[in-house]
Amino acid sequence: MILAVIMEIKNKFKPDPKIKLMDQVRQVLRYHHYSLSTEKTYCDWISRYIKYHKCKRHPSEMGKREIEDFLSHLATDLKVSASTQRQALNAIVFLYKLVLDISIDEQLSPVKARKHRRSPVVMTKNEVIKVLGNISGTRLLMAKLLYGCGLRLMECVRLRIQDVDIERNLIYVRAAKGNKDRTVNLPANIKDEIRHHVSRVRELHNKDLAEGFGEVYIPEALSRKYPNAKMEFRWQYVFPSKKISVDTRSGVARRHHVLESGLQKAVKTAVDRAGLTKRVSCHTFRHSFATHLLENGNNIRVVQELMGHADVKTTEIYTHVMEKDISKALSPLDNL
Repeated sequence: MILAVIMEIKNKFKPDPKIKLMDQVRQVLRYHHYSLSTEKTYCDWISRYIKYHKCKRHPSEMGKREIEDFLSHLATDLKVSASTQRQALNAIVFLYKLVLDISIDEQLSPVKARKHRRSPVVMTKNEVIKVLGNISGTRLLMAKLLYGCGLRLMECVRLRIQDVDIERNLIYVRAAKGNKDRTVNLPANIKDEIRHHVSRVRELHNKDLAEGFGEVYIPEALSRKYPNAKMEFRWQYVFPSKKISVDTRSGVARRHHVLESGLQKAVKTAVDRAGLTKRVSCHTFRHSFATHLLENGNNIRVVQELMGHADVKTTEIYTHVMEKDISKALSPLDNL
């Protein structure tokens, strides 16, 4: 009942009609606490939707037919993937329902992009060693966390100091995919590296404080409740940016986390140097983590928990790519 009331209040929020449409979109996105990356993505799809129809009509004057036409164009002309088409649909539905307050109850029937269920690319243990051997510095530590903990790229980048419990060998992943929290084990052989890295981050934070900075982004509700938290060391990012930058939303100068592109480029270079022909990315470390756990005899339910999968069927996909020693499987005839 309480949740229903909260949702009703949220859905009643109306943007300022005096500002431009895209500014209204941003206003609603920020009201509902969407991330900056989601804001950029949604604004891009909404702009493309409007520009596609090449007319001066406002989106409120368009509807089911125009939406289906645009989504079909993505599938038939641009050959986008099913997930990309669904992302565009989500952005457009957001525009109509939450910004323009226009219900789209009719069933949309665009030409759908084909959805292919592909097996994940997985590295062997030797390949992981080769790739890690071609990365150095802080990015090597980040890559080790991707493989050793099964973290997604942004989960690693957004880690806070308080999320790493070195003494208990645990890492707390906050508000991950689906806004879910989970706990993973911190590999024992990188504890000293993590401890040394955290001490260097503390020195950097103390330097920022001495120079009149030291603030880090925290959610607005927490910032109001704990006004000093944004200056505390425990809230700092484990992998802070080298430079202090101005937040595009608030205009506040603060030290954010590193850009994910730095690690992505480092991994790509390492893969090339290692001579791997597989299409390896940062996410491949996560796939390899799950697969190697299963190969080591870990229960699939445990792997599901560590990966943060809502359904074990998602975890089962790794059973198709794991190495299997069928020689140990005795024939039923041999047991007679």
